[in-house]
Amino acid sequence: MATRSLWRIRGKLAVAATALLTGGAAATVATSEDPATALKLCTAVPTRLYRDTVTAAFIAFDYEYSLWGLSEGSVERAKVKHEVHLRSAQKLQELCFKNGGIYIKLGQHLGQLEYLIPEEYVQTMRESMLNKCPVSSYDQVCEVFKKELGEGPDKIFEEFDPVPIASASLAQVHVARTHDGQKVAVKVQHTHMTDTATADRATVELIVNTLHRELDFLVEAKNSEKCLENFRKLSPHIAEYVYAPTVHWNLSTSKLLTMEFMDGAHVNDVKTVRKLGIQPSEVATLVSQAFAEMIFRHGFVHCDPHAANLIVRPLPSGKRSILGKRKPQLVLLDHGLYKELDFTTRFNYAALWKALIFSDANAIKENSVKLGAGEDLYALFAAILTMKPWNRIIDPSVDHLVIKGDDSERSERQMYASQFFPQISELLRRLPRVILLMLKTNDCLRSVNSCLLQGSSVETFFIIGKVSSKAVVEAKKLQRKSLLSRLDVLLEEILLEFRLLGMQIALDFIFFLSAVQMLEGALDTD
Repeated sequence: MATRSLWRIRGKLAVAATALLTGGAAATVATSEDPATALKLCTAVPTRLYRDTVTAAFIAFDYEYSLWGLSEGSVERAKVKHEVHLRSAQKLQELCFKNGGIYIKLGQHLGQLEYLIPEEYVQTMRESMLNKCPVSSYDQVCEVFKKELGEGPDKIFEEFDPVPIASASLAQVHVARTHDGQKVAVKVQHTHMTDTATADRATVELIVNTLHRELDFLVEAKNSEKCLENFRKLSPHIAEYVYAPTVHWNLSTSKLLTMEFMDGAHVNDVKTVRKLGIQPSEVATLVSQAFAEMIFRHGFVHCDPHAANLIVRPLPSGKRSILGKRKPQLVLLDHGLYKELDFTTRFNYAALWKALIFSDANAIKENSVKLGAGEDLYALFAAILTMKPWNRIIDPSVDHLVIKGDDSERSERQMYASQFFPQISELLRRLPRVILLMLKTNDCLRSVNSCLLQGSSVETFFIIGKVSSKAVVEAKKLQRKSLLSRLDVLLEEILLEFRLLGMQIALDFIFFLSAVQMLEGALDTD
């Protein structure tokens, strides 16, 4: 009886949603200046929403029915729950591929959330979303070329490989060679993207508000150049270690982008990174430095730093060390999704991270409230940012925020997330969209660190603490006008340097102890 009732409710929801949107669709087509495009939109939205509703209902029913009567903590329940997680993840994967477009982006992001959602979802999304995205046919690629540049790729390039080397949710990449012999990567937008992006606006409004930027490749090209310019001007100490492919402007339009071809290893391909003579720990340090500078000092942030968008190669100007090791250079790809942080947001976010690193409970609360978390949910906001419970966040030990990456810690985080799900939903509703994008960026970087380090390290948090603290001091210098207030900031800067020095000494001591333990282990083995 309960089963039939659930299926009836699911059916009613789907039919009601479809009817509602179909009624609005007729009016949209009738009043549109472009009826053909409007018709595509109005047939896409109900279909996609119907799929969403059916999938959600199926997953909810599967959990409810399959786990019914199984006692909490039993071996049988754990086995059945694993099977339901796997089925539900596959259903969600199927939905993402059917709807395409922004749903692929959502699936990619789920693949970064190993600290929050069950492993079955993470593995299913991670294995499929980065490597098995929809592919446009060569005829469709030629259609884009002719529309954008007037001729097919065979005329514009000396060589053009019709088989893409990579495909993502919005576009795919082909290898080509220009008439003057340069090897280039050509990014071609999927021909269906304009229609699906418009349809997704009705169903996934939050993320698609930033999608229109990603659909204009000229914006992406300008973003890449602005990003490097910021490093040259504001972070010259690491500018040499961060790179973006050179844009061929004469062969680029809003739907077609031609760039320098980049060789290297994806940041999560630890085996290949090592083969290049690069230490994974140095890559993790560089990624942390680069994004800390972008977030806290530049205020112009690459918000899609998943593994497929980060390439590592040996520093072109660098030489091998005595031990044969090479310095890494981080190559940033896919500059479609950037976010600018206004001065106040950047200052408050930097102050929050400074407080998190130095376990300052009062400053954590003050800056969380300023960013929109509220007096009641500031501790939860801090927990989401760090993936640590409040008692660990305010623990004064140097390694209080380090994520171990073991199963017990992961299970604890997932339990914490499920226990506070209503509060998490309320927090995400409150936070400004720019902070939601920072959370997404944070998740991606955490996932990258996890691949490189099997967790995180004290070094990572030392870098975040150092850059965020200096950004706070720089911001205060700009705000203070009087001589007395400037002296206050100078004193704060001096105290900060001592604090960072103490943290560095503690960090060096931890590394020293680790080295001694490794040496003792080697001697014991002998």
